[in-house]
Order: sequence, then structure tokens, then C-alpha cells
Amino acid sequence: MSLEWEQVVVDASDPVALGRWWAGALGWVVVHEAPDEVEIRPAPDRLPGLLFVPVPEAKTVKNRLHLDFRPDDQEAEVDRLLALGARHADVGQGEQPWVTLADPEGNEFCVLGARRP
Repeated sequence: MSLEWEQVVVDASDPVALGRWWAGALGWVVVHEAPDEVEIRPAPDRLPGLLFVPVPEAKTVKNRLHLDFRPDDQEAEVDRLLALGARHADVGQGEQPWVTLADPEGNEFCVLGARRP
């Protein structure tokens, strides 16, 4: 038996807007778009992807699962994401070397520091 990681499903109030936001934030491509869902991937033939689907309720608590990103330049990447519409998020992390942000619908994600050699 083998498994291939296909995608992470993200609940959204507006799947199209949020999917497009993440595509722009990550530099990924939209591989499927319908009124009720959007799928993005690093490239059309590369997995895993992110699939944005509608839910009727708004997000109210901290995510049980979140994404971590490791850029070359943490400060520049945080500034870029904030300019795109992300915002700082406090999930009780305290003082840490990473920066916790939230996308336009409040889903938390972390921007890590550079890897140590």
C-alpha cells in the first residue's frame, strides 16, 4: 500500500478570494477554480496542493493545523505578506524566533527564520 499527499483542505468563507490570495502569496498556480472551490499547487503537475472549500461558519478559534514557511529573508517576507493582506496573529506563542501571521480569513501560519548552517 502506498499513499501520496494530494492536498490540504482549507475551509473558507470565500474560497475563490482566499485561494487566489494564497496563490499570490506563495507564487503558486490555480489548477482548478469553480464558484465553490479553488485548488492551487506549486506547479500544475506538482503536489501537494491547497484546496479551498466553502463553509457556512466563520473561523472562531486557533487552527488545529497550520503551515510553516522558511524564507531566505524572514523580515522581508513578513513585510511582503503583510502588504498582501496578512496580519500579525497571537496564538499564545510568546516570544519566539518565528513570526505568526494570519491570512485574510484569520488562518494562522508561521514565517520561520533562516536555517542555521
